[in-house]
Amino acid sequence: MIDDSARYRDLRILVVEDESFARRIITGLLRQIGFTLIEEAIDGEKGFREVIRTRPQLVLCDVHMEPVDGLGFLSQLREFAGVEIAATPVIFLTADKQQETVISAKQLKVDGYLVKPVSLAALKQRLDAVLKFHNLI
Repeated sequence: MIDDSARYRDLRILVVEDESFARRIITGLLRQIGFTLIEEAIDGEKGFREVIRTRPQLVLCDVHMEPVDGLGFLSQLREFAGVEIAATPVIFLTADKQQETVISAKQLKVDGYLVKPVSLAALKQRLDAVLKFHNLI
């Protein structure tokens, strides 16, 4: 039988989250799923630089951060001249479930939207859906 986590081992994932406790929880969940190449950034500005530097296959991003929030990060990413980078899948993982925020995220072509706190099963299900859609697993 093939180890289910093996399909995640070589995928690089970036977690953009300003709260260190939340970042530790998210990275812990990702490790349980099987991810080993996990990068971190504390806001959208640093997250964008990390995407350019490390070229992750997927980004998990909070919405409310300073100085650049998740929507600003996603807007900057989608407008980037390099098509491969601009198309990087992004899943928002946030406590914000306001309709206005969700609509803004959809307009910026977010790939997924999860509301915190999120279970391991819900996170894995969304990650799998996005990774399969982008032919990454």
